[in-house]
Amino acid sequence: QPNAMGGREVGGLANMLACHLDIENAEHRHVVQNFWNAPRMPEKAGLKAVDMFRAMSDGKIKALWVMCTNPAVSLPEADAVANAIRDCDFVVVSDLTDQTDTAKLADLVLPATGWGEKDGTVTNSDRTISRQRAVLPTPGLARHDWAIIADVGRRMGYTEAFDYETGAEIFREYAALSGLAADMGRDFDISGLRDISDAEYNGMKPQRWPVTSNGPTGRMFGDGKFFTPSGKGRMLPLTHRAPLSQPTAEMPFRLNTGRVRDQWHT
Repeated sequence: QPNAMGGREVGGLANMLACHLDIENAEHRHVVQNFWNAPRMPEKAGLKAVDMFRAMSDGKIKALWVMCTNPAVSLPEADAVANAIRDCDFVVVSDLTDQTDTAKLADLVLPATGWGEKDGTVTNSDRTISRQRAVLPTPGLARHDWAIIADVGRRMGYTEAFDYETGAEIFREYAALSGLAADMGRDFDISGLRDISDAEYNGMKPQRWPVTSNGPTGRMFGDGKFFTPSGKGRMLPLTHRAPLSQPTAEMPFRLNTGRVRDQWHT
């Protein structure tokens, strides 16, 4: 969640590709497939979190890899989620401790770096990319998430596709793909950073995208136009609807799904 914006930009949702490209758009799929020389691509969105665990409960998903989150606590209907994880054939958890509720249900726990040990970038909600540098040494056998993913990819036979040695290499590739996305009308574009050197990446200062080959382009929407065919914003009139269930003197309690603010991601 501290990097929710950056997570979406790299395609970290089941219904999108990297750089704000759409899974269900054939042209977008073609561009990404060619860029990565991928043998095949998904043609429809995957399952979102709640639906994913329901499918797991039904036996339709047989392997799960959880990174840096704790769904056995933080998702709605947490007991059902925990049971789905417990019954799943193979569960891997990457985390900085093996004592979370989810990790205790795992078949395999991979030690990963935590905040203060990580190295990379995060993107704020105003599109500012900030360089995050480790302030603590990596403890024990812990490794960065990208390094673990790349190692698994290589062991699955995709040696060239996952041949990364530094985070800077991944950032440059990501920036290059964003330029192709921009060519198709996507708003996300950091192609001006595609040739950044390791030293420039290590010393990178916060900057707000878009960053094209001509440098930062200024504040988005500063020209008064929106990303719609007409360039005009779309204002939707909404009418508030109160919840169907209202507390009464006889029934004063309201139940929720088990997800509350102060336990979010534990």
